[in-house]
Amino acid sequence: MDAELDAVRKLFDRASTVELVAAVIRERIIKGVYLPGERLAEDALVKSFEVSRNSLREAFRLLSHERLLEHKMNRGVFVRKLTVDDVVDLYRVRKFVECNAVRTLTERPKLADDMVAAVAAGDLATTSEDWRGLGTANMMFHQAVGELADSPRVDELMRNILAEMRLVFHAMEDPQRFHEPYLERNKEILAAIEAGDGPRAERLLLKYLEDSEQQIVSAYRSA
Repeated sequence: MDAELDAVRKLFDRASTVELVAAVIRERIIKGVYLPGERLAEDALVKSFEVSRNSLREAFRLLSHERLLEHKMNRGVFVRKLTVDDVVDLYRVRKFVECNAVRTLTERPKLADDMVAAVAAGDLATTSEDWRGLGTANMMFHQAVGELADSPRVDELMRNILAEMRLVFHAMEDPQRFHEPYLERNKEILAAIEAGDGPRAERLLLKYLEDSEQQIVSAYRSA
């Protein structure tokens, strides 16, 4: 059995095979293993996961519903390529969710520990010049921000949003130049969160998201 699938199964022992396979593929998209426009080889995945073809196709359908994959007639299943409109909508949702999650903070939340770990992972990735890893650490940070809402539904929404964001990041020709400055801004946001200063955290986060959106939209339009 695929090691990733086995690891996910241990975390979600009540999940169906379809959900487990979808979770692994989603995680690979988040980590940048699968690239926009890449065709997912059905035969290879069936063999790797040791699941039925029907289970894999159900997982594909689930991820297509999440706008991560798309089926092209007589060609197969591909990782989606997002549009400018997709980017704008993703950031619209991120601003709403993340800014609301920090706005009312008055003390250091327990989940700040997850943000500290994400920042440390970002520092490590920077030291090793692993820019894809830095992007992943950045998404770990913002997943933890979303978790401040204390809602399983928001957690699921953020996982899906951040998976789509990974597809967006591939539009940036220089990942170091794009990701590296945001690590320092994550540290600023974290300092405000640890101080329990919700309004400051919200202001920093909103400006962060606005700047990131502008950069990516510009890259898309230039391309």
